[in-house]
Amino acid sequence: MAVITDRFVRSAELVGELNGLPGYPFAVIGHPVANDDDEALRLKAEAAVRQIVPLLTARKA
Repeated sequence: MAVITDRFVRSAELVGELNGLPGYPFAVIGHPVANDDDEALRLKAEAAVRQIVPLLTARKA
């Protein structure tokens, strides 16, 4: 499972397409993270988990 910041969504989509995985799912959090304090990082991690769990547990038909 990939987690990227919103600034790199299009780049991640292109990488998926170039690797034969169009529509590859990934979690998106706010950019940037480099200077975030612990509280901001915790909130971003929680946001990522809310996206990741359904992606990992979804059943494909």
